[in-house]
Amino acid sequence: MGTFLGHFVPGLAFAILGMWHILNTIKAYKLKGTSGFRSATWFPFPSPLPGLKHLELYLLLAFSALAIVDQLVDLPLLALSLQPDTLEHATMYLHLGVYASVALAADVAASPSSSPHHGALGDVVTALAASVFGQELFLLRLHSADHVGLEGHYHWLMQLVVTASLVLTSATVVLPRSFPVAVVRSASVLFQGLWFVVMGFVLWVPSLVPTGCHGAEGSAAMHSAVACSTKEAARRAMAMANLQFSWVLAAVWVVTAYMCLRVDGRCMEYVQIQDPRADGRVLTVDGDSSQKRVFPVSEHV
Repeated sequence: MGTFLGHFVPGLAFAILGMWHILNTIKAYKLKGTSGFRSATWFPFPSPLPGLKHLELYLLLAFSALAIVDQLVDLPLLALSLQPDTLEHATMYLHLGVYASVALAADVAASPSSSPHHGALGDVVTALAASVFGQELFLLRLHSADHVGLEGHYHWLMQLVVTASLVLTSATVVLPRSFPVAVVRSASVLFQGLWFVVMGFVLWVPSLVPTGCHGAEGSAAMHSAVACSTKEAARRAMAMANLQFSWVLAAVWVVTAYMCLRVDGRCMEYVQIQDPRADGRVLTVDGDSSQKRVFPVSEHV
């Protein structure tokens, strides 16, 4: 990961995954409402071809395998690199591949009348998804690479985002029907991806390194940590990192809110009103007085 592409490519992949999850979480809530919504860790790809249903999981598996090879194999020389830092990076992707494999197997094993996101298997898949973030946080926290100074500060901020993803994904096991938990979890994945991209540009593109800082070895290729010439430059660079973190978070919330409002405005929960003329039925209003749906009471129990 110690290159621009090593941060940009995984970051872009996580950002796309986060956007995909935000969109599908909002759509699921729109279609099912409060009573039928249930959070999911992956979503079927809409295609008339049955083989593309698991496209998200196939892509995760392929991405994990390629990332592991990229970390452990020096492709021009075809030589193995078994240094602790490369093994740690590869292990992060290993856990992602294990999760995708189990999720795929759980869906294949599920009966046609049941959902892979429900029941014990669904809870196991969600727990594995939380484990991916847990291991990512564990390896980032105890990383053998010497991430100090400005680079260390960027990695510390990344740990905050990964912690949020871990907590929110774990919460979906306890609160599987909570739309806010599900959509914020998806937003945290988008945040991870965007922050990886920011780290790639700021730390590994020489022209974007903060003023007063430079590559630790002065290399144009920037294959080392960033060092700052003075304490004042280091403080200024860290302050800019904090601002960038806040700006990226604001951008994530703007995108999430826009998608919530764009997809039929269904971010607000249904309000159930007892209708005395409905003969024991419940009048469900979705926040738009022009759209009302009536369901039997049993459907909300």
